[in-house]
Amino acid sequence: MASNMEVFCEILIAVLLPPLGVCLKRGCCTLEFLICLVLTILGYIPGIIYAIYVIVFQNREGETQDYSAPLNSA
Repeated sequence: MASNMEVFCEILIAVLLPPLGVCLKRGCCTLEFLICLVLTILGYIPGIIYAIYVIVFQNREGETQDYSAPLNSA
């Protein structure tokens, strides 16, 4: 689980340079990075919103539960 300070720094980077924040979180040659780059070129605010969405809400490692698993998996 990421610490609060780590998430704060990632969000700060995402506000200053949205594609860099996504690149550090997800990688440079990913679809998320390319979407963020295009959104930032078209308008700075949409790039920031998408970068924060990717950093905070997408694929939190280890924090999601598999709700599709059966209750009695014995």
